[in-house]
Amino acid sequence: MASTAVDTSDMNGAEQSVPTGSGITPTLQNIVATVNLDCRLDLKTIALHARNAEYNPKRFAAVIMRIREPKTTALIFASGKMVVTGAKSEEQSKLAARKYARIVQKLGFQAKFADFKIQNIVGSCDVKFPIRLEGLAVNHSAFCSYEPELFPGLIYRMTKPKIVLLIFVSGKIVLTGAKLRTEIYQAFEHIYPVLAEFRK
Repeated sequence: MASTAVDTSDMNGAEQSVPTGSGITPTLQNIVATVNLDCRLDLKTIALHARNAEYNPKRFAAVIMRIREPKTTALIFASGKMVVTGAKSEEQSKLAARKYARIVQKLGFQAKFADFKIQNIVGSCDVKFPIRLEGLAVNHSAFCSYEPELFPGLIYRMTKPKIVLLIFVSGKIVLTGAKLRTEIYQAFEHIYPVLAEFRK
């Protein structure tokens, strides 16, 4: 099989080439990042004055704020810690986090933008062939848990890179737990020959 190279930009915009023997590149679905605004926040004030914010302290100890561009959700805590979810790329995640920080600054808080860190990258793809999950579970029992009556997917815990894959009979794959997009691509390249072996 010819191996094609996929161009991916990392955080600094430097091009990285990822060899993909499968010719399939997982799509990034969600980036979870954290930021420290480095000041105490009055969540009631934020909820009252920000247009797109909800705050129900009985249910959850954070303000939930959403913006449309990039389409993301932020959880803003009184400690000044913030979690941003929903971005489809590292750049979008950082841009969204900066926008939330700016909204908080405009409400009169001395918010900074410290320790931006990507905590989790979720990717998905479709290998376009059905997979024998029972066979895979038996042969790779050290890495797999498969209990179809509880969850239809097989959970495969890869150790290098340290990624968790959800593998479905249909050939759809979800990859999670990455800190870098290259880990998603590497994990998929490692698993692809295994999936091909257990093709229905």
